[in-house]
Amino acid sequence: MRRYRYILLFPLLAIMLSIPAPAFAAPYDGYNYSWWGDPEPAPAPYLPTRQISGNELSSGPFNAPEDIYITPDQEIYIADTGNNRIVILTPDMNVKQVIDHFNNAGAKETFSGPQGLFVHPNGHLFVADTGHKRVVELSKEGDLVRIIGAPESDVLGNEFVYEPSKLVVDTAGRLYVVGKGVFNGIMQFDSGGKFTGFIGVNKVQYSPAELFWKRIMTKEQRSKMVLFIPVEFGNVDIDDEGFIYATTREAFSDAPVKRLNPSGNDVLKRTGYHPPKGDIRIHDEGTRSGSSSIVSVAVDRNGIYSILDNTRGRIFTYDREGKLMYIYGLLGEQVGTFRAPVDIDMLGDQMVVLDKGLNHLVVFEPTRYGQVIRDAVIYNDTGEEERAVKKWRDALNLNSNLELAYLGIGKAELRQGNNAEAMANFELGMHREYYSRAFERYRKDFMWENFGLIVTAIIGAVLAITAVRFFIKRRQGEPGVVGMAWYTIFHPFNGFWELKFEKKGRTWFALVLLLLLSLAYVLKRQFTGFIFNPVAGSAVSVNLLEEIKFIVIPFLLYCIANWSLTTLMDGEGKFKEIVIVSAYALVPLILLQIPLILLSNIMTMQEGAFYSLIETIGFLWFFALLFVGMLTVHQYSVSKTIATMFLTVIVIGIIIFLGLLFFSLAQQMLSFFTTIYKEIMFRVGEG
Repeated sequence: MRRYRYILLFPLLAIMLSIPAPAFAAPYDGYNYSWWGDPEPAPAPYLPTRQISGNELSSGPFNAPEDIYITPDQEIYIADTGNNRIVILTPDMNVKQVIDHFNNAGAKETFSGPQGLFVHPNGHLFVADTGHKRVVELSKEGDLVRIIGAPESDVLGNEFVYEPSKLVVDTAGRLYVVGKGVFNGIMQFDSGGKFTGFIGVNKVQYSPAELFWKRIMTKEQRSKMVLFIPVEFGNVDIDDEGFIYATTREAFSDAPVKRLNPSGNDVLKRTGYHPPKGDIRIHDEGTRSGSSSIVSVAVDRNGIYSILDNTRGRIFTYDREGKLMYIYGLLGEQVGTFRAPVDIDMLGDQMVVLDKGLNHLVVFEPTRYGQVIRDAVIYNDTGEEERAVKKWRDALNLNSNLELAYLGIGKAELRQGNNAEAMANFELGMHREYYSRAFERYRKDFMWENFGLIVTAIIGAVLAITAVRFFIKRRQGEPGVVGMAWYTIFHPFNGFWELKFEKKGRTWFALVLLLLLSLAYVLKRQFTGFIFNPVAGSAVSVNLLEEIKFIVIPFLLYCIANWSLTTLMDGEGKFKEIVIVSAYALVPLILLQIPLILLSNIMTMQEGAFYSLIETIGFLWFFALLFVGMLTVHQYSVSKTIATMFLTVIVIGIIIFLGLLFFSLAQQMLSFFTTIYKEIMFRVGEG
């Protein structure tokens, strides 16, 4: 009877063994970056499911492994650098083969610190045998095919040292090698193993200040400066189209990952909210401070790729347009974290991370959140709009702050001709370019459907303006306060003369103009079209008092500085007159805000030049009026007016500096007296 019980337990045991091991709990909090550049909480897109070290493998423990490559058949090749060997694992993580030597013309040869490897579609294995300064090509069976030694060329100096570290091979058999200390780019060899040159050299970047000092230094001083040399590449990968993805070792590079075409030009798309460079918000304190340092890139499918940051152990995944999909990973000592991650590669939808510090592999599997985003991006790329929208909506149910999902839904709606719905989603996704495309189509359809109404409205507006002008002309007499402001902006010399010498300007009206300008900018911030102001109408609060402060304070600073300066330079303008003249010069800025707000809601991004032109005209008009006003009120010459306006800006800077100095001293004195008071009270309390 007991025997039958054991027989019945076998099927149950088989079912239990067939269930995959559960993923470890995320040892870190998930996050993503918003359009504003702020890290926002997000579900974990990937979770660690397994850790593999050599201890449980027949190959024995790894020792400082440097590179990993996974073939389309999901065989895993590991450059076990410290053990001078290549370990090949099957998809289920069992050892298939260990290559620690090969025969060369009957002689046994080994590797010396191999740091890179690549498997060609024909099955040949290429190894960057770093210590021996060569690249070794082996057949599927492990037999030597050829050895590619150091490049030979006249362009290479005598001090050139060839230490290959990473490499890829394209379908035509061309070999691309990254070398240690090579700043000229990626070394390229033809299918015959002949060196043909460098591609993709990084440009030297230096600041204007560095350029200036370099210009004025002597030859001897320049020789002692730190050399300005290009940043060297650190790792490479290649996609199915033959484009090379390369990472740089420089932590502060503006383009730490590039996609190089056969000519060596960077064609990586960077149309996301932020460039593909890892963390956007960084801090300069703590053990994980500083910019992301990208050490590896893994090419996925449909243009998706991931980059590895070894500063904080993060993995950032982007779509083909450079939009950030999700972030995961962390440095640490817990299961699923890393000590010194050096390379990543894709195992189907799984991510495999090679940790040199802990000498093991960590396998990550997508969560439901990560999988729906991956599926949605792929469906968008293949044009399967309905399936993409469904996946994006699933992603929004898991993370309502995912702006990428709104963008994906908007693109699907746009392809289906639903322009209004596409506009709404692009606005939620904070993407002005796509919003402009949808709006252009929506505007065209609206104009065709309402052509008669639009023409009637235009004719009515023209007739109304004509009637108002005719009525004003018939009743025109001595201009009032408002009329004087209108007259001054079109006849500045006469207008400002009358404001000064005939006392037609009013201080109270000048203050009203400041208030109107503040109100106009509040309206502009709230009602400007999304294309020209993405934050318009957002949840960001707009305070009229704050706007008044940022307009009135600079205005008064200018008036005080100008009056203080011109008093010493025989200027005839009184402080009151300077205030009135400066305020009346603001009228064009006030008048143009409403037309700009209206135009911003009917223009596309391609027509934005007209919007900028009108805005520029307003500022130039203001500066011209201010110049004429200062010339008239002070009775200066043109050259002296220009000089005093320039010096006024300097005086404003001095006033601000003295004000900050005063408040700093006042704060220190207050702190000093507070400390004395506390000390006295403490002594009194003790007594």
